[in-house]
Amino acid sequence: MSRVHDALRRAEQTGVVPPAPAAPVAPSVPLDTPPLRLANTVHTAVSLSTGLLLGPEFLSRVAQVPFAPSPDSHLVDGAKPHEAPAEEFRTLRTRLNHLQTQQPIHSVVITSPSPAEGKSFAAVNLALAESQLEGNPTLLVDCDFRRPVVHNLFQVERSPGLTDYLTGKASLEDCVKRIANTNLFILPAGEAVINPLELLNLKEMKYLLDQLPRAFNWIILDSPPLLFAADANLLSTLSSGAVLVVRIGTTTIDSVTRAMQSLCHNNVLGTIVNGARRGELYSKYTYYHSYYYTKPDEAKPDETKPDEPAVAETTPSGTA
Repeated sequence: MSRVHDALRRAEQTGVVPPAPAAPVAPSVPLDTPPLRLANTVHTAVSLSTGLLLGPEFLSRVAQVPFAPSPDSHLVDGAKPHEAPAEEFRTLRTRLNHLQTQQPIHSVVITSPSPAEGKSFAAVNLALAESQLEGNPTLLVDCDFRRPVVHNLFQVERSPGLTDYLTGKASLEDCVKRIANTNLFILPAGEAVINPLELLNLKEMKYLLDQLPRAFNWIILDSPPLLFAADANLLSTLSSGAVLVVRIGTTTIDSVTRAMQSLCHNNVLGTIVNGARRGELYSKYTYYHSYYYTKPDEAKPDETKPDEPAVAETTPSGTA
């Protein structure tokens, strides 16, 4: 070390000082190169892998279709809010919205153990119930590529839809449709594919579900039955939770047990009991609501007093 110090001292005395290292030179940038734009992370989301740009402004760019449900669709009628099925789905909506205030839940898979138990009926009507709230944009996604029905229920084209977007044949903006004068948006299944599970395994599907909450408050996914395809199991791992639909007189305890065990994540939010007898539901709701639509002078002596209203029991069940 002393020799180094002596050499530096002699260099200073003679005026010979080692030159300072040159500063790094920035590479030249052509004048016509556009500047980089950073997305506003509060309002938009950019997936570098898929190039998808999604935000609240996306809703204004989606095409609208008229609300013309199929006659045999069994959709709840917003113009008749006091009918029993509508009340049941509003009850389910209230419970999910309350759950959303406690934890970040936005995407829900609606599935069932076996076919013909009412999962699509429940998914569509739950989405309708959510969309009836002001400022609550709701997206209904048909993820049942094997037997899609959402496009038939709303009488819209099946394609372009989700499969077209995942395969790069159409943009998301072209696939999503808005039901006119509502907060309900639908994403049909798209054209038929021979590899539904492989398509759902694409990274584009995960990115899509991660970004959809930027524009929608609720994303309702209609998926195949748990015991007949692995699609619902996969979708439950990509979403906030799953809701299991069972049908009275059809679904067995064994099938429910096996369906629950097939799920990779224990994220079942609840169960919808479908297939209740129409008379049971309508009798209690008719009795309750008829009191408030009966004139005071027409009330019967044995009716419930105003300070003791008859409260109808509410359970997440429906009638198909």
